Amino acid sequence: MSGPAAAAEAPVVELRRFSKWYGDVVAVADLSFELRPGVTGLLGPNGAGKTTTLKAICGLLHPSQGEVLLFGRPIQRDPMLYRAIGVVPDGDRLYPRLTVRSYVRLHAELQGLADAGAAAERAIAEVDMAPLAERRLKGLSKGERQRTKVAGAIVHQPALLVLDEPMTGMDPGQRARFIELIRLIGSAGVTVLVSSHILGEVERLASQILVLVSGRLAASGDYHAIRDLMADQPRTVMVKVDDARRLAAGLIALPSTVSVELDGDALRARTRSVDSFATALPRLARDQGATLREVRTTDESLEQVFRYLVGRR
Repeated sequence: MSGPAAAAEAPVVELRRFSKWYGDVVAVADLSFELRPGVTGLLGPNGAGKTTTLKAICGLLHPSQGEVLLFGRPIQRDPMLYRAIGVVPDGDRLYPRLTVRSYVRLHAELQGLADAGAAAERAIAEVDMAPLAERRLKGLSKGERQRTKVAGAIVHQPALLVLDEPMTGMDPGQRARFIELIRLIGSAGVTVLVSSHILGEVERLASQILVLVSGRLAASGDYHAIRDLMADQPRTVMVKVDDARRLAAGLIALPSTVSVELDGDALRARTRSVDSFATALPRLARDQGATLREVRTTDESLEQVFRYLVGRR
């Protein structure tokens, strides 16, 4: 296939067997993945290679081996590609005496935009900072400063937005609002890559997840695809019922059940097959005249998946 349709389907970012080493230290080894419009979460423990990967995607370092492509072209060979990238770095690298408006306008001017003022106003409105446009950066909350940094990063309407640990130091309310902002940007067709250690929030934020462990890609896909990698691991199901003890006796007899623990009017069952458990549970409850009040899995969190993937490396 060729022409506009093929171009539309091409990845915005592509890493092809990317490796980076510093002397005898290998930071990233043989890393391959693609990024397309929407929000992707980049996860990994300290030293996993996240920062090296972000710098390579932004064109801030050269691969020791392999390729990093933006729109199918090596970024280091085409400086104009840098204009397609917006970056929100880790930490507060801000000018405290600038106002929100002057900070974002400065970014617009550095990008060489024809109408820097109008571009700044649009970006400030997009991150919902217009009411605070004349406030100095030193007087903003953590969440407000991060929104201002995002406005500076998107003022030139980049195709790719890269954020390094953007939610560090935010309170829960600020994090919820920031997640909503990034999801809106991703839904508008921007390719967004977010590096974070706040695992549960990345689960809410990202449609795709990349897990780096020891400089290698341990898993990729949406959350459920990554969870399927743990098919060999028993999963926990919480059941609230009016006669937990009697129901527990029936559940422990199931071939897929590993264990059952009673906790008042609830029980926790560890099962090798959630599907067979879900099929058998209503039948057992009906046969025993028990009323099911709640059934849910309790280990369906990205943090549990992440720890498993790290632990098996």
